[in-house]
Amino acid sequence: MPKLIRLYILQVFAGFGLSAMFVGMLLYLNVGNLWHLVTHTSGGLIAVVMLFMFNGVVFAGVQFSITIMRMADKDTPSGGKRDELPVMQPSLIPIPVAAKAPAKREQST
Repeated sequence: MPKLIRLYILQVFAGFGLSAMFVGMLLYLNVGNLWHLVTHTSGGLIAVVMLFMFNGVVFAGVQFSITIMRMADKDTPSGGKRDELPVMQPSLIPIPVAAKAPAKREQST
């Protein structure tokens, strides 16, 4: 298996593990009375599964992106070029221009 695929699968497992802990803490701490809502409605189990899956996808993507970004070469300079800004030429200096607003119309009643 290629190293990148193996890395991605490991990060997906880590993301879904984080999602399980996150959803478990949400239910345990009863954030927004979520535990009562989940246990006293007919679609509560589906809501927990959806919460776990969607958070798992997000956390897995974040895990993978952080891992990829940390793989950057330490030898190459980062932050882009440090070129000097061009000197503003006299022809490009902004000139204020007066603008008159139209007269207000009278309201008829």
